[in-house]
Amino acid sequence: MFFAVLFFGFIIAWLGFGERGITHLYRMEKERQTYIAKITKLEIENQELLTEINRLKKDKNYIETVARRELGLIKDDEILYRFIKPEKKREGVKK
Repeated sequence: MFFAVLFFGFIIAWLGFGERGITHLYRMEKERQTYIAKITKLEIENQELLTEINRLKKDKNYIETVARRELGLIKDDEILYRFIKPEKKREGVKK
């Protein structure tokens, strides 16, 4: 009887903590969920990039908006004003 309990205890420990045991399966499932989240994030990013590519190919207004925002371009009859924000003086600090 003692040997049977010991044998079953050994089998249960091996199934739980062995090389391919339950703890290994748990770790693998967590890793799989992490990869699924990364894949989902990349699919969303990919779709956003494809949408932007299509807009850049077809929408002239969008191209103009991007050029103005990223390159600082202006039209011939426009004047660009740039305002410099003054630095905030720290209280209690003497110069």
